[in-house]
Amino acid sequence: MGQLDEAGGALERPRPAPGGARTGRAEWDLLTDEARWSPGLYAIFGRAPDDGPLTLDELPSWLPAEDQPVLTAAVTGCLVDGRAMDCEFRVVRSDGTLRTVRMAGEPVVDAVGGTVAMWARIEDVGGGRRAPVPPRRAVAPGTLELAARLLLGGRGGATGGKWHDVLGLPGGGVLLSVGDLSGNGAGAAADTATALGGIWGIALTGAGPGPLLGHVGHLLDRGEQPVLASVLCCRYVPAARTLTWAQAGHPAPLLCRDGRGRALPRPAGPLLGAVSDARYAERTDRLEPGDVLVLHTDGLFSAIPGAGAPDHAGDPRLRALAPRLSAAGSAEEALRVITGACGEADREEEACVLVARVGP
Repeated sequence: MGQLDEAGGALERPRPAPGGARTGRAEWDLLTDEARWSPGLYAIFGRAPDDGPLTLDELPSWLPAEDQPVLTAAVTGCLVDGRAMDCEFRVVRSDGTLRTVRMAGEPVVDAVGGTVAMWARIEDVGGGRRAPVPPRRAVAPGTLELAARLLLGGRGGATGGKWHDVLGLPGGGVLLSVGDLSGNGAGAAADTATALGGIWGIALTGAGPGPLLGHVGHLLDRGEQPVLASVLCCRYVPAARTLTWAQAGHPAPLLCRDGRGRALPRPAGPLLGAVSDARYAERTDRLEPGDVLVLHTDGLFSAIPGAGAPDHAGDPRLRALAPRLSAAGSAEEALRVITGACGEADREEEACVLVARVGP
């Protein structure tokens, strides 16, 4: 981690750009999911420093949907293939204005060549016109408002292979995923980067969640060490308000509607890596305005009982929050309800949770 330590000192030093353009620097640690931003980045994004830096999972939600594939491809190439990144995209600032930024960065590798972090320099290169919608808010019919959190376990130690992710798809759809890979530390971080890179690349070809999980299983099978993973992938189409999803040995989404919560019936699908050439069934559910969907990994409260049953009801402690989740005024508020109930401090096990709220 020596490169990170050196970069950490550089993070605090201002880096002026030609012509007075605003610049900032960021580091994302894949082992701890920690993000570090220089003060200039908060100014570029119009984000209050008290709100903290954006993680790599959160960053795409600040881009217009049509720009997200550019960022996704660049980050995938950096984390999975070890390539330097250099791309341009637009950012939707907190005040609703668009700015075009250039992001250049490189992966940080450990002594055995595994990617453990990524750093980037971001420069504001123009823009200023009004964005049609503010960031991370659902204003168009059927769109999703999203909020997510990684809850660290083991009193904030190194993370394992759990993740949450949001990917904008061509045509306005979105792919939501949460997953849990076996292992922890640098190996799990590298496997997670491989899995996410596969999910992003395959999803952008138009493949559905079922075939996508099958392809990712093949990708993980080619690694040097056996990997088991539970994954949930959901493709949402705003115009039809349809959620098409598949799972690989993973807890089903919890749907909260009109104050009541239930886990959606699970289509068939084994853990990735458990069965060669496994096939994954899909299910499609139609969502309604005001619905709140909760995607999560094991460990949110404790292991989900009956996880192998296709019609399991989900964790009763999470279901009990349904009235408060339905009444929440935003996805962020619903997320605070969940994290307040399950706790963020002194956790024995890490967990990921992603909340999606359907717009009117």
